[in-house]
Order: sequence, then structure tokens, then C-alpha cells
Amino acid sequence: MAGDGGSVILQARDASAVIAVRGAEPRSWRIGGTELLWHADPSHWDRSAPILFPVVGASAGGTVHVDGVPYPMPQHGFARDSVFDVVERRPEAVRLRLTDSAGPRAHYPFAFVLEVTVALAPATLSVAFEVRNVGRQPMPYALGVHPAFPWPFDAASREGHSVEFAAPERADVPLLTSDGLLQRRTRRLDLHGTQLALTRELFGQGALVFLDAASASVTFVSPSGARITLAGEGFPHLALWTKPTAPFLSMEAWTGHADWEDGGGELRDRPSMRSLAQGAAARHEVRMTYSAGRGGR
Repeated sequence: MAGDGGSVILQARDASAVIAVRGAEPRSWRIGGTELLWHADPSHWDRSAPILFPVVGASAGGTVHVDGVPYPMPQHGFARDSVFDVVERRPEAVRLRLTDSAGPRAHYPFAFVLEVTVALAPATLSVAFEVRNVGRQPMPYALGVHPAFPWPFDAASREGHSVEFAAPERADVPLLTSDGLLQRRTRRLDLHGTQLALTRELFGQGALVFLDAASASVTFVSPSGARITLAGEGFPHLALWTKPTAPFLSMEAWTGHADWEDGGGELRDRPSMRSLAQGAAARHEVRMTYSAGRGGR
């Protein structure tokens, strides 16, 4: 990772993780020698588990507006491409910090601190966030996680995998425009209560977005019974995504979401944005947990 700030290696018994300083992004999570995170193959998708901040998803026209002034905003924000400072490090955990500077201010004219603490346990990788408003005006923000996992992760082929929600979810999800905005039109999934069978064709129209989900967790299930669960606190929206020909599945948790196709306007008025008062802080956390299948490790 030369030139991008390097990385930090975490260890907890036979589990290990590699956390890139660029983006505070987990790039590897191994248990017993098995890699559980997507390896960022650029021929499909060159990321593993990016952090989304200060927006989630696409912004109408590629811009956000603050007090009538337009600012260019990359999809999913700028944190995933920013170099964080390492402020605390232990064998099993690392705390990283991003603050506003000339680069972020070109997109987001707010004084902020984003701290990310990644902690490893024998079967769990957790990512905790603290967002602080250190400016003088209310600060709108959204935060998300976008980890991807090999598909298959514990089987010989992609067949027979499924996703299991913690609670029954609506089968109708919004369609997306070609530039990633949410449409008012929906598509209906073959979702049976909490169970969704995974196929390549399922993602032919893009990501599956579950707004205001009933579930606080979602689980990627292998035919062997092995499971990877993503559980969040303070993340009301869930999403599933891959490219139809790519061998990974991304399970995502968001506090906010992309603009609607008829949206735009002031960032503070974007649906599902949070607002922090001067001096206020907010905390969020996600946990990724692995459970072995029949005859597993």
C-alpha cells in the first residue's frame, strides 16, 4: 500500500485483519486461514469494505448544496479515499481519525471529526464510529459501511447461497437510475419472510435497497451452514449489492441513503440525513461475525 498511508495488522488468536490507513478500510479478515473479505480484485471491484461519509449513495447532479452553494460530492462521499491518522493502536484494535482539511472542505464545508475504531475478536470484526461537529453550525451527515464477502465463501460454487434477515422485510425495493439515484418505481423480490435466495440475475438491475428495514442484522448463508452476519446499531437502512458476474456479495448498513431521482436541493433537507448540533457527537457501530458450517473449523 505504498503511498496511501500503509496499513495496520490486528491479531486475536487465529483471527487476523488488515486495516488500510487510506479510508480506515478493512482489507482482510481471516479466521483459521480462511479469507472472509473480498480481496479488491480491480477486474470486478477494487474495494473490500469502504466507509461511506458524509453521504451515502449518489447525489443528484453529483453535487450537494449548503446554503445555496453547490459542492461536488463523490458517490458515497470522500472518507473512503481519505488518509486517516492512527491515534491509538493495540494488538487487537486500532483507532483512526479523519478531520476536515482543504481536501474535504472542497466537498463539505463543515468542521468535523470522524473517528473509526476497528476491533478484532476470535469470530468478530467490529467497526465503531464517532462523528463530532466541531464547527459553529448544525452539521448534516450520513454514514454507512459497505463490506463485501467472497461468494462463495465456504462452498465450491455460488449455487445455494442465501441471505437471511433478522425480521421479515418488504419484498418491494426501489429501482435505481443509471447514476445511482433512487426511483419512485419499485421492483418486487422473491423474498419469503426473512429468506432471500441469491442468484446472479437478482442483481441485474443494481443494488437491493431496504429503506427503514425491520432488521438490525442480515446474514450471508452458505449451503454448508457457514454464516457471516452483519449487525448494526443506529443504521436503519440495509442494502445488498454485487455485479452479476462478480464473485462477491456486499452487505451494507446505512444511516442515510442516495438522493431520490427528483431530489437535490439543500443537503440538510436530503431525506434521512442526520444533523449534529454545535459540539455534539453521534456514535454508531457494526459487527461482522463468522460462524462455521457443518464440519467447519
